Amino acid sequence: MGFFSKLFGGKSKSANSEVESLVQNTLEGIIEKAQFDLSFEITSSKEDDGGAVLSVQFSGGDEELLKDKKGQMLDAFQLLLKRVIQHNFPEDKTNITVDCGGYRDETEGALIERAENLKAICIEQGKSVYYRALPPKDRKVVHQYLAKDPRIKSRSLGDGLYKKIKIYPAKGGNSAQGNKAEDAHQE
Repeated sequence: MGFFSKLFGGKSKSANSEVESLVQNTLEGIIEKAQFDLSFEITSSKEDDGGAVLSVQFSGGDEELLKDKKGQMLDAFQLLLKRVIQHNFPEDKTNITVDCGGYRDETEGALIERAENLKAICIEQGKSVYYRALPPKDRKVVHQYLAKDPRIKSRSLGDGLYKKIKIYPAKGGNSAQGNKAEDAHQE
């Protein structure tokens, strides 16, 4: 990137389209080699902090294959595409999300529903409850949801990738300090 393009950001738009075309070519290659019955649509948007987001939405006959085993194939596509972008554009900070038929929204809704049930038990009984071991992206959803209620707190417990979430009453119950998901920053 040249001096003027760094100064005025002249290449940012073309770099973004280069990333998008790289993602498109990578996905076309994978789908062709694996003979998946899938098509995809890529949309780009900007986050609040100005970072770019590429959203890949799959559709087609092999949708269930992508959603099977708790969406592991979707996660694998997402991770692979992030690594391809990092390898080809080391300075690029584009975030990528991969979804299929609203699977991510369904999963997030189920996580929040379970967190709501555990939160109600915690508040009603005044004691700690535990959420099953979750991967980092799911823990983040739960911590962010629980952080909205000042009557409780949450923190991750354990070592490794999958950790349990401890939900416990906040000191003072209705303190105005609010609930802080202590380990959300560590993830």
